[in-house]
Amino acid sequence: MKRRSLGLVGLLAAASLALAACGGTTAPATSAGGDTSLSSVKDAGTIVFATEGTYRPFSFHEGGSGPLTGYDVDVATAVAGKLGVKVKFEETQFDSIFAGLEAKRFDGIANQVTVNPTRQEKYDLSTPYTVSQGVIVTQDSNTAISSFADLKGKTTAQSLTSNWYTLATDSGAKVEAVEGWAQAVSLLKDGRVDAIVNDKLTFLDYEHTTPNSGLKIAATTKDSSYSALAFRKGSTALTDAVNKALADLKADGTLKTLSEKYFGQDVSK
Repeated sequence: MKRRSLGLVGLLAAASLALAACGGTTAPATSAGGDTSLSSVKDAGTIVFATEGTYRPFSFHEGGSGPLTGYDVDVATAVAGKLGVKVKFEETQFDSIFAGLEAKRFDGIANQVTVNPTRQEKYDLSTPYTVSQGVIVTQDSNTAISSFADLKGKTTAQSLTSNWYTLATDSGAKVEAVEGWAQAVSLLKDGRVDAIVNDKLTFLDYEHTTPNSGLKIAATTKDSSYSALAFRKGSTALTDAVNKALADLKADGTLKTLSEKYFGQDVSK
């Protein structure tokens, strides 16, 4: 989860400073600089978003072959509705998703794009619609771990290529290598590891779909990460219109409803 992050705690801190730069107000369809990003979408009657389609619970096919669904898909669809246009999704591997945006294969990206200074410089990012933190997950009965400092000398289950591996080892944990969340949970439930360090949204999705899991969040990072919709640099009119749509969706309770549908709580703020 959240493999979109480029760093870890330091990046999370940097991302928290990005909120002020992501806001905006409604702008006209074109600007003095020739920005036709919004008018092009309006003229086409459709906004095209890139998304992976394999990234549960944000963008996936239920059962592997059902219709495209997920939190990001629903948010993007709701944004399109506020813009008064239809929505179309182009399923794209994340490794090539930004190249596709720059090549104008689609209008934007709806795929948990983490806000960070590098992306703010290269792209226009919307107001964040997802907020999360890093967490330590333990068995319900575990009372020995209540902070990241408590991981010293303990064993955690981590993917060796994830940012959470770095956080675990920096906290003094010994790491049992796993291929993903499901394997990590199996080891934790069997008592073969003491904890898992991962993204809060991963745990909320698991808890939402696995009642009475026997697991809990034992500690949370102080800093948060933020995810936004991404557009080509210079798409000011479209980004501002999307920001207005997201503000309306927050005000009318849509973002809260979609959050609770997938995570059991509001992750939009």
